[in-house]
Amino acid sequence: MSLDSLKPAPGTLKSKRRIGRGPGSGRGKTAGRGHKGAKSRSGYSRRRGFEGGQMPLIRRLPKRGFTNIFSKQIETVNVSDLERLPEGTVVTPELLVSHRMIRKSFDGVKVLGNGELKTKLVVQAHAFSATAKTKIEGAGGRAEELKA
Repeated sequence: MSLDSLKPAPGTLKSKRRIGRGPGSGRGKTAGRGHKGAKSRSGYSRRRGFEGGQMPLIRRLPKRGFTNIFSKQIETVNVSDLERLPEGTVVTPELLVSHRMIRKSFDGVKVLGNGELKTKLVVQAHAFSATAKTKIEGAGGRAEELKA
């Protein structure tokens, strides 16, 4: 026995329904597509959001808001996240990216004061909240502000 001699068991395969091959097939003439109209044509594909000619929902609802083209993507890090770094580390935005604490693309990094910090760190970021600065300096570290 070899792979080329394998066949399905007799009676398990059904032959494909041949649509549009005369009245005897049961699907002749219009081939199950009804009469005329776009849906009966070949190549028809309905537009996304099409509701049969009714005004689509996306056009019935009012527009809201806008996208500010001058907005800056500021990544935030909490003091509690910095706690897991070893003592004496110089924390830079690149280090935070490598530890997956922030995303790769950003315009600035801001350190927020949520949580506790007991390790002594030198933190370099573009901005600090007042509580973050006091917690970093309270643990014996330094908060250095970077220029954007």
